[in-house]
Amino acid sequence: MRLIDDLSLPESVSALDARQLEQLAREIRQEIIDTISECGGHLGASLGAVEIAIALHAELESPRDHIIWDVGHQAYAHKILTGRLAEFRNVRRFGSISGFPKRSESDHDCFGVGHASTSVSAAVGFAEAARLRGDPHPPRVVAVIGDGALTGGLAYEGLNQAGHLRTPLVVVLNDNNMSIKHNVGAMSGYLSRLRTDPTLYRLRKDIERRVQKLPAIGAQMYAVGGQLKEGIKAALVPGMLFEELGFTYIGVVDGHDIEEMRANLRRAFDIGGPVLLHVRTTKGKGYGPAETKPEKFHGCGAFCVRTGTLQSGGSGAISYTEAFGRAMVELARRDDRVVGITAAMAGGTGLDHLEEALPDRFFDVGIAEEHAVTFAAGLAAAGLRPVVAMYSTFLQRAYDQLIHDVALQGLPVVFAIDRAGLVGEDGPTHHGNLDLSFLRAVPGLTIFCPKDEAELQCLLATALEMDGPSAIRYPRGAGVGVPLPPTISPLRGPGIEVLKEGRGVLVVACGTGVAKALGAATLVAEEGMEVTVANARILKPLDSDAIIQLASAHEGVVTVEENSIVGGLGAAVLEVLSDAGLNLSVARVGLPDAFVEHGRVDVLHEQVGFTSAAVAEQIRRVVEEGRPCAGDLRPMAMPSSGSMS
Repeated sequence: MRLIDDLSLPESVSALDARQLEQLAREIRQEIIDTISECGGHLGASLGAVEIAIALHAELESPRDHIIWDVGHQAYAHKILTGRLAEFRNVRRFGSISGFPKRSESDHDCFGVGHASTSVSAAVGFAEAARLRGDPHPPRVVAVIGDGALTGGLAYEGLNQAGHLRTPLVVVLNDNNMSIKHNVGAMSGYLSRLRTDPTLYRLRKDIERRVQKLPAIGAQMYAVGGQLKEGIKAALVPGMLFEELGFTYIGVVDGHDIEEMRANLRRAFDIGGPVLLHVRTTKGKGYGPAETKPEKFHGCGAFCVRTGTLQSGGSGAISYTEAFGRAMVELARRDDRVVGITAAMAGGTGLDHLEEALPDRFFDVGIAEEHAVTFAAGLAAAGLRPVVAMYSTFLQRAYDQLIHDVALQGLPVVFAIDRAGLVGEDGPTHHGNLDLSFLRAVPGLTIFCPKDEAELQCLLATALEMDGPSAIRYPRGAGVGVPLPPTISPLRGPGIEVLKEGRGVLVVACGTGVAKALGAATLVAEEGMEVTVANARILKPLDSDAIIQLASAHEGVVTVEENSIVGGLGAAVLEVLSDAGLNLSVARVGLPDAFVEHGRVDVLHEQVGFTSAAVAEQIRRVVEEGRPCAGDLRPMAMPSSGSMS
């Protein structure tokens, strides 16, 4: 019988003895391994934070006290400890609990997360709100942040304000020397020195005590000798950076020793003001394959627990990411101005191919999307051709830099936007459903939308020939299975490509919408309707003349895109038709103006009506009703956990 099955969580945790807490850690760890082996998820980070979560819930009174997790990759144990054990076996599946902390899911999830480096800023907000309310017994506030997230500038903005305000909070720095892969940058080296030589902290304390005990003058020297004290600090204090920011530094603590963690948490709360507790952990702790290959098990699919072998799946076609990565190597070899930049996502974006083939032309800036874009702008201004590869959801974080530092100056930076559209089980924090909308508003930015993996390679070559900024957006997962070109050449054809000629209804699609449109054309052909299907592979500037010419020869138009229905391809086509004074029936098929929940991509597509059948229905409506249609914007079904807001 498992201990965890009989506990009232999280209240019972504080009453357990040391032996029981260790048993609880083993049971939670096994629950995480067994669950993620079946449904996939973020394994390594959560295994490494099990004891941290237990220690926090043993010392705090959640939800009255606030635990704010950074990114959320570490939070599976927290979910199990806060009354979601029964639901955890279906984590990330449609209709069940999210893989990330989510306010609508539990009172214990006081702040929703999915992107890195946010926890400290949010924690400062919670702590200062309590101070403003004048709460005589304010809640204790803890931010748990990984060392990988400390490569993001937002974390330092939060630390800076907390130190300035003397905000009473504890920052638990979960240091495993990893984000998705091993961390990069000066901060990583700094933390490594602290991690590998924790005796420095004890040495500093010993010297302080000895100075104070010097006969006759020791106490006075230490009391008034600011320069001496600062010299000791500068030479010997591990965590001097954090001390200078106004934090009391405690570390380095064994993050897998629950009793040591609890003792140091109590010490941190007793100190008051901002405290940074530096905790050393092992990513993937307790599961050999995840400890040995932490990058492989950061975010993984289903796997065999006994062997650690990931289950294969998919169509067997090369992925868009792989096609991009291979093209980067070929095109960089042909042009020594081409460089690749990623924000801690080399493998996820396919730039690991460039890193291996041409390491001097590859840059990983850490979880610092804003810096990545402005860094690229500097490279471009100096004559290079940088390609910034990042997920759609993370490009949102660098929107100002894209506008101000790249587009305003007309610099030839290429944005390779992976994970455009719905990405699946990671849910609304990671869906790329807004990029067409926010990119279309940027003057001078060319937007490419390939219909398949071969066209992606062609459009990348096209973008690298341009003298201004451009963006290529493409989905997660396998391509459609077309052969890749033996030699990658720039696009020489039109921006609007007619794939199927018909009459009556013109279907204009982009990206993954093209396959949906062709599928719909097949469905309505069985009913005697032959529609025209066009691929808008250059969405901006949209070829207005081509759209007008094609639309003028038809009685109605249907647009198809895996982007929000607000502001994307459909809006662009409507603008062209309106400006031309064409009075046609227009229906739009896309993603809803809502935050779409987590779940398998095929399930989500069915829920939001992004299917060939939904496109076919819009074609019928245009033909039968002969008037503008709103498109398939029905809301998703609401699972018990709450799927949309």
